[in-house]
Amino acid sequence: MLDILGFIPLPALVAGCVALLVALLLVVTQGWHGRHTMDSDEGIQKFHTEPTPRVGGIAIAAGVLAGYLLANSERQSLLGPLILAGIPAFAFGLLEDITKNVSVRTRLLATMGSGFLGWAITDYSITDANVWGLDWLLSFSLVSIVFTAFAVGGIANAINIIDGFNGLSAGTVLIILAAFGAMTTALGDPDLAQVCLVLAGAVAGFLLVNWPLGKIFLGDGGAYFLGFSLAWLAVLVLHRHAEVSAWAPMLVCGFPVLEVLFSIARRHRRNLSPGDPDRLHLHSLVKRRLVRRLLPKASNLARNSATGAIMWSAALIPALIAVQWPAKTYMLVLGFVVCALLYSAVYARLTQFRWCFSAATKRTVIPVKQWALEKEKS
Repeated sequence: MLDILGFIPLPALVAGCVALLVALLLVVTQGWHGRHTMDSDEGIQKFHTEPTPRVGGIAIAAGVLAGYLLANSERQSLLGPLILAGIPAFAFGLLEDITKNVSVRTRLLATMGSGFLGWAITDYSITDANVWGLDWLLSFSLVSIVFTAFAVGGIANAINIIDGFNGLSAGTVLIILAAFGAMTTALGDPDLAQVCLVLAGAVAGFLLVNWPLGKIFLGDGGAYFLGFSLAWLAVLVLHRHAEVSAWAPMLVCGFPVLEVLFSIARRHRRNLSPGDPDRLHLHSLVKRRLVRRLLPKASNLARNSATGAIMWSAALIPALIAVQWPAKTYMLVLGFVVCALLYSAVYARLTQFRWCFSAATKRTVIPVKQWALEKEKS
């Protein structure tokens, strides 16, 4: 296969170029489609200052499809089912981007449906979770299929949850894809590694328009499709390499997974539905409590982009642990616990202004004025 620049395969390069061009085209033509595709700058989770196209998923899907068309037969056999099975997640996400009227439950079922469709096409499902008792249950086909659909839906929605600032989701996905690529390369699986590169190429093309200028957003369609793609890569890794612990791909996706778990726990403690929006995500707090202090005179655009870049470190740490010990379950479990404690400690520091492992999230965060008074006392 023809390689460009010695290390970028042609399908990955074309995927990036197509995604970049489609993203730019969507920005240039927003005057035509903007009334349907613009993301409002009003809402509890809106941090940008002007309406922006939220259909970046179209660019990523176009890039992945272009990469598929140029890949060899072995890699097409891996990318083809991924693209087909990802259609429900992408379609219902894109429908929400356009209509802003698709319920959280419907979108969750759509992403789970993509997981089910992936199994129907390939007959692949998660049969080993490296958890006592659960592994016995997963030996039953029905349980394995349902568990796979649930896990796929969970990861897809996790990527959507962290889609809050310029570059945050796309940068996180790139780190996760790099980790999967490094892992599969070390395992002697160049075909799956090249699939990771094609996906990464499409994400990188979109990222050039999304960060740092924030000219286009990923949107639900893009977030769900990429989330499904990551989850399906995890299924493929476990299916093709029995020596890999199921905790390895979960830790590769550690940051979005932890964000979902902590968000569910936080909203439960505050008597809210798991799907209710709030401004208490870790990335939201990093902007309001850290970036504002670091960049007091910067524009909101600059702060949004800086927040996205800072949060990439949250994705990098668990991914590095997983790549280092993909087959050692005890190290991966320990790594997950350490990452969870680190997340909780940073969250507590940002909400209570002291280091501990039990963040007070039952009510809203401490107001800035109260924080200033407490700091003066200390």
